[in-house]
Amino acid sequence: MEIKQGLLYTKSHEWVEFLGDTTARVGLSDYAQHELGDLVFANLPEVGDEITAGKMFADVESVKAVSDVYAPVTGTVAEVNEELLNAPERINESAYGAWFAKVENITGRAELMDADAYKKYCDTL
Repeated sequence: MEIKQGLLYTKSHEWVEFLGDTTARVGLSDYAQHELGDLVFANLPEVGDEITAGKMFADVESVKAVSDVYAPVTGTVAEVNEELLNAPERINESAYGAWFAKVENITGRAELMDADAYKKYCDTL
């Protein structure tokens, strides 16, 4: 399991990469994609959608189950990774390269952990 330094993580296994004070990219952690198994579908938000930290903003379907993806930040979706709509397996191939959405105008955050704290958290699961 890879835990990338420089990102922040949620207890529900999303990652967030801040690109500035009020802009970030978000995705699913390597731990999450590994636990879910082979992903076959990704349902992403629309550009312009308002998302709220701690609330569902996307979902993914694997051969095992459908799982909600929770927003690590509150803000407006500025861009989505449309590649995932046709190739959700990219999440399995590169969890940290397969971002779900770029979020702007961030006004709030979920409880976030740095890489070391996230590793310790995952070790307890």
